[in-house]
Amino acid sequence: MKVLFCSSECVPFAASGGLGDVTGSLPKALVKEGLDVRVILPLYQKTKDKYIDDLKFITSFYVPFGWRNQYCGLFTLEKDGVTYYFIDNEYYFNGFNIYSDDMKWDIEKFCYFSKAALSILPSIGFQPDIVHCHDWQAGLVPVYFKTLFADNPFY
Repeated sequence: MKVLFCSSECVPFAASGGLGDVTGSLPKALVKEGLDVRVILPLYQKTKDKYIDDLKFITSFYVPFGWRNQYCGLFTLEKDGVTYYFIDNEYYFNGFNIYSDDMKWDIEKFCYFSKAALSILPSIGFQPDIVHCHDWQAGLVPVYFKTLFADNPFY
């Protein structure tokens, strides 16, 4: 079975609390049970700084988002049997904090993240059986899946 985790946090890459702890431990436990588990995260500046030598560039493209196209770089790293994918976009993820003090900004940032998370799947050739969306930050993934991506045969 193939499982995709979409989360704004994941230990050890970027975490502010329990969400990062769960996203950091559950995929490893599922891999031990024989599942193919992948995790998609934003590539925050602090993650880049700490793991720059371990990250492997896959591709880049533009995601239609609102009235513009936003850059989406894609990096990967394998750790403890789990494949992690990182969405690079310095416009949204260039700060050292996961969340900002401006809720409107975070809403836009994670709307982009949700769309980019689905947009990368053809690039990695991964068609999950289950998509596990963690908290409100990935809440639009199922909505986008059923609307914006519904007519694409890959999905």
